[in-house]
Amino acid sequence: QVQLVESGGGLELPGGSLRLSCAASGSIFSSYLMRWYRQPPGKQREFVAGISSGGITNYADSVKGRFTISRDNAKNTVYLQMNTLRPEDTAVYYCYAVRYSTSNTRSDYWGQGTQVTVSS
Repeated sequence: QVQLVESGGGLELPGGSLRLSCAASGSIFSSYLMRWYRQPPGKQREFVAGISSGGITNYADSVKGRFTISRDNAKNTVYLQMNTLRPEDTAVYYCYAVRYSTSNTRSDYWGQGTQVTVSS
């Protein structure tokens, strides 16, 4: 079992920055692929960014060049640095962990979410 706890959300002005953190329980955090998703008001949840156990990253086109995902395996934590925020970044942001066993069994977990509001 893995428990994920997000923090760092809040209200920010357009053009501002926020850093989200996702702290994971368990001693095998480093083996998990970690992702951030978000769910804007009235819309479906969407992928934001991902980072592999080896540190390879990928991003949704809408956040490329503005958001950076990183991980600190010693602290069992993944981060999402969000710069040049826009009102359309307003959403509940979720942390997600997934890994596949040698028999291809998937284990995945979601955090409870943290609200990010970008507004003047």
